[in-house]
Amino acid sequence: MALLANLIEILPAGDVKKVLIGLHWTAVIAEIDGIRRCGLASTLWNDHKHHQEPDIPNAGQLETYPGLSLAAFAKSDNPSERSVGVAAINALLPPPTVPLSDLNAEAMIASQGTSKKVVLVGSFPFVHRLRTKVGELIVLEQNPDPGERSEIEAKDVIPSADIVAITGMTLSNHTLENLLDLCSPQAMVILLGPSTPLSQVLFNYGADILCGSLVTAIEPVMRAIGQGANFRQVHRAGVRLVSMTRSDLDS
Repeated sequence: MALLANLIEILPAGDVKKVLIGLHWTAVIAEIDGIRRCGLASTLWNDHKHHQEPDIPNAGQLETYPGLSLAAFAKSDNPSERSVGVAAINALLPPPTVPLSDLNAEAMIASQGTSKKVVLVGSFPFVHRLRTKVGELIVLEQNPDPGERSEIEAKDVIPSADIVAITGMTLSNHTLENLLDLCSPQAMVILLGPSTPLSQVLFNYGADILCGSLVTAIEPVMRAIGQGANFRQVHRAGVRLVSMTRSDLDS
């Protein structure tokens, strides 16, 4: 939890204006110094049974929470609350002060991965294209499809990888720190996906490149999420994909 604690301790206080837990994506709108920002996170769920306790105990009241209290949900044992917490972190984070690139994660991995061993934690739509552009591609998933491997094999394949690309969802499911610890000091480590916080704190834990997102059109994005949109639809509604690189990467 040290990484999460460090992320939360640098956040400014903010007022929560809207919390939306969609089918695929969770969004939080926060206002800081009169400016509204929207943060995203993948929606995580428990298997639901009608007689069990609610996924969100205070559903309907989340907008009454201070921003920092909502961000602390990221440390919860409850998957749905963790999604809200990570979205709140992304809403409260100050805008990056370093240059951002529009180079997407697929292009970045392809350009760096020629003749190299790449481990991708999380299955992405570009996997089939990436296989033809890198030396070796291993995809780790919680529920692997044919051609993918189980996440329990992480300790066997990540330490020898030249490039490790990790989905930002691992921050929500509390596996990110362990995965970063497995990476070789010589490996290029990329965190990718809309859940990824654009914060230099992650560089202190071994990440080299952050491929995340900025919501540029809040209302259209909220409408899409509220109607069950997948990320391709959310992206079109008003999200910019950006990359942020550790300043000493080439030094």
